[in-house]
Amino acid sequence: MAYTLFGKRYSEPGEEPTEDELAEAKAAAAPAEEENFFGRMRQAVTRTRETFNDRLDSVLAFTREVDESDLESLEAILLTSDIGSTTTNEIIETLRQRALRQKIEGGAELKQLLKEELKSILDTVNTPSKTVTGTEVIMMVGVNGTGKTTTSGKLAAYFTAQGKSVLLCAADTFRAAAIEQLEVWAQRSNVEIIKTRQGGDPSAALYDALAASKARNTDILLVDTAGRLHTKSGLMAELDKMRRTAHKVIADAPHQTLLVMDATTGQNGLQQARLFTEASAVTGIVLTKLDGTAKGGIVIAIARELGLPVRYVGVGEKMSDLLPFDSTAFVDSLLE
Repeated sequence: MAYTLFGKRYSEPGEEPTEDELAEAKAAAAPAEEENFFGRMRQAVTRTRETFNDRLDSVLAFTREVDESDLESLEAILLTSDIGSTTTNEIIETLRQRALRQKIEGGAELKQLLKEELKSILDTVNTPSKTVTGTEVIMMVGVNGTGKTTTSGKLAAYFTAQGKSVLLCAADTFRAAAIEQLEVWAQRSNVEIIKTRQGGDPSAALYDALAASKARNTDILLVDTAGRLHTKSGLMAELDKMRRTAHKVIADAPHQTLLVMDATTGQNGLQQARLFTEASAVTGIVLTKLDGTAKGGIVIAIARELGLPVRYVGVGEKMSDLLPFDSTAFVDSLLE
């Protein structure tokens, strides 16, 4: 297959670019990829930015020296962006103390301090994922309607694009058509799927998927589980059973348990997630429909009030519309 790299055409069998040429091409592509990622994050938070950033600028535009009235106006803006009362109070108090110790010269400086505070909250919980030897088992959990099965399929496509081998496990045997829906995503992302019949034992399906992953030395096993609430004791017990099954077959599994949340549910979703995480060993959040809300400040509330990192964000309906979360890109996109 012929291709061109920096104007040089490679077409003869066995003819390949040198390591230096490949490194140069990778370095040249990096800025474009970074710009594209930032652009997509910026687009995802457009609705939030239009309400949050624009209101902030209108309040601070003529501020010469920040006073209590400015902080009160900022507090109202934070609350209407779903950052939540607890986190908002802490942010305002931090900025108030900064204002007492040193004069904050104008709205621009206050805005910069706000950006630093928001990023600090996100970075505090943004611990790197564990390095896994062998198959990494990722369980997808959450309530029905948050986009859990769709997210599982998109994650499969994301990891496949990174060159990793992926296996999907259809362990949501309760919801009608859940298995068929995941099969469609498996076909789209060109990965295999382990399944059982609707109403079957999800732990049995998981066991088969774990055994297959070990035999094939698969990099990632994504497990789509049934939607459940913390109040559904039977389903929560089933989830515990699945964890025990995973641990018996693969040591330390599941390595990640990702709670899928719908950004458009705001504080209601946060309360639901808070109760859910108390009953489940959640390690991170996937926030779907970030592009569909004007209250994207929920990302900050998740980090501060749940103490969990947002690992991925859904920014659209397409297969590629799932982005790894980046605190710098998010805050910069929110507060231009």
